[in-house]
Amino acid sequence: MAALRGQNDGNIPFTVYECFLYQCTMERELRNRGLCVVYRMQSYKVHYPNVKKVSRCYEGERGRQLTQTIYSTPLGDLSCLTEPAENTTWTHEHLFKTPNDYKALLFLINDTVLTPNYNEAARKAARLGPDFAVRDQIPYEPLQQLISGYMGAQTYCYEWMDNRDEIMKLYGALVEVNRRIYRIVAEGPLEFANYGGNVTPSVIGADTFRKYYIPNYDEASETLHKKGKLIGTHLDADNTLIMEDVAATGLDYIEAYDAGISPPVSTARKAWPDKALWLNWPSAWHLNSPDIVRAKTRELIRDAGDRDGLIIGITEDVPEERLQCNLKAIMDGIDDLKGVEYNSVCR
Repeated sequence: MAALRGQNDGNIPFTVYECFLYQCTMERELRNRGLCVVYRMQSYKVHYPNVKKVSRCYEGERGRQLTQTIYSTPLGDLSCLTEPAENTTWTHEHLFKTPNDYKALLFLINDTVLTPNYNEAARKAARLGPDFAVRDQIPYEPLQQLISGYMGAQTYCYEWMDNRDEIMKLYGALVEVNRRIYRIVAEGPLEFANYGGNVTPSVIGADTFRKYYIPNYDEASETLHKKGKLIGTHLDADNTLIMEDVAATGLDYIEAYDAGISPPVSTARKAWPDKALWLNWPSAWHLNSPDIVRAKTRELIRDAGDRDGLIIGITEDVPEERLQCNLKAIMDGIDDLKGVEYNSVCR
């Protein structure tokens, strides 16, 4: 939390999502050395009182476990088909399929009822204790919800060109839902929250980001800041097109920044001097040997220059056979620059 406020006095936190770390000797060693587990949850519940939701699970081709979910609204049915994976969910069919679905989807969004879930969030943070950072979550940005949630990128692109008036109706409804959510989050017990993310600038373009993303970030930031909360977003794609625009937002931190596909860390630090930079240790680099992983960790830190407001995180999947060795090697690289000597046992 000190690093998110730019007050970590040169000490670089190392973090990992709760879903990537399991109980074992390696986990105990790394947490003893300072590894922080980021536990993600919501301080609110969502339901749709006038929509009937039915799910059925079945086995698909090659033994795949599939789930079909149907949302029945007064204006028609919507359905999606998903497949659970190790740390994520694959979507085979999105809720929105044709322009005939606009009315039903708009009804679903407008039917959203939100209930604060503060007691559960506070209990979870208290039970986990200071070894964990418990993070709140505001949903995807309104346009990103259409891209990543309801439509998929290809369908969204066609609809953006062919039916923009209908897209904007959905956008307006989602803006109102998110406004209610970040007001709940601002009053809640958790110290910080991500607002959406997974933005792909090469799909939406800088102009769309400037017009339809930044105002939502700024409004949410203002609301959370009034209550002393921090807010950031998960920008894990190539951010070249939006570096200057991100700098102008009220966001406190940028999470999941991957210097393997985005501009170098030094460029991000210059572009965003007033924001904490929460790196994803570059995903493609996990295929290197532990010695190279350790050396590249030192390179990332040196490239950042000023270490205040710098965090190294694991925010994307690591190949299972490399997880233990690589997390140790990254921690070794961080400790090398502290003058603390540890040696990874993996080769």
